[in-house]
Amino acid sequence: MYEAFYGFKEPPFNLTPDPKFLFMTRDQREALAYLTYGIQERKGFLVLSGEVGVGKTLLVRALLDSLDESIESALVMNAMLTFNQLLRMALVDFGLRSTGRDKVDMLLTLQRFLLELQEDGRNALIVVDEAQNISPASLEEFRLLSNLETSTRKLLQIVLVGQPELTDTLNSHRLRQLRQRIPGMCELHALAPEGVGEYIQHRVRVASEGMVGQVFHEEAIREVAQCSKGVPRVINLLCDRALLISYVLDRRQVDAGSVRKAIAEIERGFEPARRGKEALAMESRV
Repeated sequence: MYEAFYGFKEPPFNLTPDPKFLFMTRDQREALAYLTYGIQERKGFLVLSGEVGVGKTLLVRALLDSLDESIESALVMNAMLTFNQLLRMALVDFGLRSTGRDKVDMLLTLQRFLLELQEDGRNALIVVDEAQNISPASLEEFRLLSNLETSTRKLLQIVLVGQPELTDTLNSHRLRQLRQRIPGMCELHALAPEGVGEYIQHRVRVASEGMVGQVFHEEAIREVAQCSKGVPRVINLLCDRALLISYVLDRRQVDAGSVRKAIAEIERGFEPARRGKEALAMESRV
């Protein structure tokens, strides 16, 4: 709605995990290096954890985009499933069709596929997002799945991505055999207060193809940093709403007042109807 007003080519603060918007903090660089190395060196199991909204899915999308054609990947987005259901979804994403629907048939289909890749010098990767929802029993079956290997290397790499509860589960005594197969775990954190402004400006620059300057006043950025606690998803929500409010008021720069109003609207779950600029402006002045 406000893109043309500010000079954006696309909305800068969408919640969709578009890899071109990835903001490379130290955390992000280390996580990408950890995952890329583990996949290329066929470490088997890798784990990426982090609180809600810190950018795990976006990082995974960027990772998948960065992999070369020697790596076949499958992304399973819904982990509130049984192991058999997760395995079936992975096969579909690999473009495979099992001869039957039971676990043995699916495992045989996967094994043949992995051996064919191995003969061609290629690698296979399954990424499971929201993995904190996987039951301990299903995680144990993933451990057995990692037994698909030759005498020198793993045929399948598995990346588990989830909230901190995933790490707690993996560190439990019940899953100690699986934990011993994981070469460390990588964690993403919220942005430091001083990084929030850089994050905002990065997304503005990407969305405008470098044609838009400082849209958010420094005081507005401080308000966003304080309210969001550095969580990128919350930053996106606040900035998108604040841009809309400023657009309604014909303001080319977002000030602290617009951010505070955005915070109030989000906290009470108020979604203003988009009935036209004049009507919205009248509401914003109340």
